[in-house]
Amino acid sequence: MSKILFVMTGVDYWTLADGTRHPTGFWAEEAVAPYEAFRAAGHEVVVATPGGVVPTVDKGSLAPEVNGGQEGADRIANALASIVELQQPIKLEEVDLDDYAAVFYPGGHGPMEDLAVNADSGRLLTLALDSGKPLGVVCHAPAALLAATREAGGNAFAGYRVSAFTNAEETQAGLADKAKWLLQDRLVEAGVDFQEGEPWAPKVVVDRNLVTGQNPSSSAPLAAELLKKLG
Repeated sequence: MSKILFVMTGVDYWTLADGTRHPTGFWAEEAVAPYEAFRAAGHEVVVATPGGVVPTVDKGSLAPEVNGGQEGADRIANALASIVELQQPIKLEEVDLDDYAAVFYPGGHGPMEDLAVNADSGRLLTLALDSGKPLGVVCHAPAALLAATREAGGNAFAGYRVSAFTNAEETQAGLADKAKWLLQDRLVEAGVDFQEGEPWAPKVVVDRNLVTGQNPSSSAPLAAELLKKLG
């Protein structure tokens, strides 16, 4: 049984362009679907956050309208409540990559606030990329890639094919005009080869050991790709 590291946001807000705090955290499906897939395959999951704080779920991600109705919403809430690892996170600052077979970053708007500028996360991502270990990042979590810079300059993920939450999706979600910056724009500026699919449809991109997904519906197929890489 291998250990898979979940690196998650430690904040419950996202600062908008006007300075107000938009309540957020991590997106439920993006933690639950991969967690269930990894556990079903016999792997152990360890959660890490900046400072070891217990991660906050984005309440919006528990709503019936994003879970296919009330039954789906109840299922995701119950599944989330059963993930004991979420209540016992380790400190991101103390993570040793050698302890893990793979690394996974679930999204939500939280990573736009903290992981996008977190140097410890940036170092871990660079190490994971260079190690050849399976590295999965979904939806808004690719914001964390922005902190992965090489000592010689430039982003560690420059030239990699990456998918992430798109400008079109942020616009349709009603937050694009309120954001300080848009994830797709920043990733392109960092030099990644951004892969954009249809809004809200599953899209997973594999480039070497890096597996990225565009949106919440991409989290389950992304987990399947990571499991393939784990063999």
